[in-house]
Amino acid sequence: MCGLAGVISTSGTALPPETRDTLTRMAASIAHRGPDDERYLLDGPVGLAFRRLSVIDPVGGTQPMTSADGSLVLIANGEIYNYRELLAALPGVRPRTGSDCEVLLHLYRAHGMDFLAEVRGMFAFALWDRARGVLLLGRDRFGIKPLFLHRDATRIVFGSEIKTLFCDPRTPRAIDWTAALADPGLSAAPVLTDTPSTNWFQDVEQVPAGAVLAIDLADGRTRAHHYWRLPVPGGDADASDEEFAAAYRELLASSVDEHMTADAEVGLFLSGGIDSVAIAALAARTAPLQTFTVLSGSTLSNGDAEHAHRAAASLGLVNHQVVFGERDVPTGEEWKHLLWLLETPLCGPEQYYKAGLHRYARATRPDLKVILVGQGSDEFNGGYSVGLGGGDWPDFEESLGQMARRRALTDRPELAAWWEHSDLPLLSDRALTGPGRHALDDPYAAYTSSKYRDLQQYNCWHEDRTASGSGIETRVPFLDHRLVELLATVPRHRRPDLLQDKRVLRLAVADLMDPVLAARPKVPFFYGRGGHHAFATMTRLLARDGDALLEEALAAPGARTHIDPDAARTVLRRLEADPESAHVDFLLRLVNLGLLEGMAADVPAPPAHRTHRAPTALRIEDWDASADELAARFGTGPTGLRPDLVPSLGPDVLLAHAPALDDAWLVLVDGSIEYLIDPEESASWLAVLRAVDGTRSLGQVLAAAGCVPEDVEEPLTMAVEAGVVRFDGPTGGAR
Repeated sequence: MCGLAGVISTSGTALPPETRDTLTRMAASIAHRGPDDERYLLDGPVGLAFRRLSVIDPVGGTQPMTSADGSLVLIANGEIYNYRELLAALPGVRPRTGSDCEVLLHLYRAHGMDFLAEVRGMFAFALWDRARGVLLLGRDRFGIKPLFLHRDATRIVFGSEIKTLFCDPRTPRAIDWTAALADPGLSAAPVLTDTPSTNWFQDVEQVPAGAVLAIDLADGRTRAHHYWRLPVPGGDADASDEEFAAAYRELLASSVDEHMTADAEVGLFLSGGIDSVAIAALAARTAPLQTFTVLSGSTLSNGDAEHAHRAAASLGLVNHQVVFGERDVPTGEEWKHLLWLLETPLCGPEQYYKAGLHRYARATRPDLKVILVGQGSDEFNGGYSVGLGGGDWPDFEESLGQMARRRALTDRPELAAWWEHSDLPLLSDRALTGPGRHALDDPYAAYTSSKYRDLQQYNCWHEDRTASGSGIETRVPFLDHRLVELLATVPRHRRPDLLQDKRVLRLAVADLMDPVLAARPKVPFFYGRGGHHAFATMTRLLARDGDALLEEALAAPGARTHIDPDAARTVLRRLEADPESAHVDFLLRLVNLGLLEGMAADVPAPPAHRTHRAPTALRIEDWDASADELAARFGTGPTGLRPDLVPSLGPDVLLAHAPALDDAWLVLVDGSIEYLIDPEESASWLAVLRAVDGTRSLGQVLAAAGCVPEDVEEPLTMAVEAGVVRFDGPTGGAR
């Protein structure tokens, strides 16, 4: 993981000397991506800046790299996993370094624009062909590594992050509100789309995944060469289920082995789901790994934390349970730092947790520079087949058909009414699509195309950024194109057998792990059971310091045009009273857009110049012995309501009666009103709070309030998670 930046003249003239100052600012803006080295080149029409994280050949792999005759110049971010076999296939080539990226120079010299056909890896690069007067900008097949650009009449600036472009005064610094609000990823519209991903900012482009842009330095003319496209599912392979699984196992094992290649320590984010456990089991055969897991109210409730612990223990791996407790709410400045690091409004609980994992990993393992993650499995292995629909493959395909139809209706809105009159519409889908192939012919194929877009706009985007903020490179073994191409050969009628609930993966790795782990159903990272823990954290973030982030976002010019401020404030008050009364993600995304607009106008200091606290972690030896203590600490599940534990109000919590407010009761935290309790609607909950005195057990408190645990389980669990109520042991010792 490194940082690229550059300025090129597209008018046939040399860049002026002051371009060096621009390049220096661009490199400083992404110093977090490459803390180990910094190099520049300014020559004629091309200026390049490079920040390096040294993972392979720390001594010899400096960049820019040049060919032996000096005619080719390269800067590259990422890893070429099969570089040794590629070099071996180039007769007479003697590499000048041990860097994996050097092979790109030799491949281009040998094969021209087809030089990436056999490359396996994750990468973004700029390659200057002096002889042809062309600069190439390219990315890997799935867009794992980022590369953005802005162009005007005479120049192009490019960089690994959008903030790099803003170091050039000629680049606009404005949110594209129209495109952002229409993006289905932001609005969570249930549609399938394969349109180009949204970049959120005006006049900012991305180099397409699986493509190379060839830019003529004389006039700026640009030609896109697509060296790979996502295969269309629906092959005619006649292999048995076992043969498919064996082939998948062989390719996945090869991919994991390649992703373990590094001259630095490699770690793993372990969720306890089949994806990360499969990587852990295969990687553990190569080297011992440190594994890192989110420990929060959400991951305790959904079982992720427990199953990650058990998986690591069964494989003989160290597992760090990184704590995100009820009081671990980021400050406004910490959130803005994370948001500016990511440069996307799709910044929420997942990104907050993962950035914290990376900070902890780097703080405690200074030599760790690589983290493996399980992204990319769900998208092509059928990971969402259970959650979308009623649970079986026909239900899943029906849901996909509805999403494809909804997308088609946006092109033919005048026909929408025909699908609203009855559950048996009289028109066929062909009335929407006309002749020719269309998404409705095979909704699953449309779904994989849509997920390919999501990977570029969401999954790979945030995995790269949350890691880069701590000087770590994230690697994604499931995004090996050989795996995706194999899955595309599954015949349509075989999908229920191989892709329902990721059956091909489960068959492929069943012998590597405990059967419980191999069969464990997919659960959301922080949605679903226990989701209120994450929602409450985000709600408190928006409400802290007098709604400071919300008000700052609402003050942005674009927000004043597009957001209803009174509605936003009302939604936040409702979320405070009940974190599940509305989806905090939607409010948070709009707030993020407003904050990004303000930061783009007044660019913050480079992230590398700031330090933020790293979370702590627990090393749990015996999960069963620790379960009750963890449940009490995080306020999760029935074990968190043990009748012998003693509840008390938090140290800065006060319960106050307010007769003037319709006889309501107030919960004050640090002197500020946090919750308002209606004595009629929440009579049992109010009675319990009034009975809590720090001496009586929960059983005694419930008896005094005249209710049973089921009456107050939800508000009591949320109160514990928020720190309003805490539990002490039966003898008064803190648990």
